[in-house]
Amino acid sequence: MEINWIRECIRQGRYVVSFTHTEKLRRRRIGIREIEEAAHSGAIIEEYPSDPRGPSCLVLGRTEAGRAIHVVCGTTQEGGLLIVTAYEPDPAEWEPDWKTRKQRRQP
Repeated sequence: MEINWIRECIRQGRYVVSFTHTEKLRRRRIGIREIEEAAHSGAIIEEYPSDPRGPSCLVLGRTEAGRAIHVVCGTTQEGGLLIVTAYEPDPAEWEPDWKTRKQRRQP
């Protein structure tokens, strides 16, 4: 998956949001406009080529207001852009750059 393709799909409004995650987005108070802003301005920070749902990636972007958002992008069965979910990165899991996962301590 390439960021330019994601940006073009967002720009043209050619994407769908996973129905299973729309309620989570409402609870997280992340609107479609914020997802569009973050995905359009963002960069791919992780790729998941072996995701059981199909290849996907994690995009880090910012809204116009400066809010950091992670957007998980995949593809539909027809080959279009699928927004799997979006969330604000958790400081307990991510370094302050929001790009790097924190190392988990081994017991």
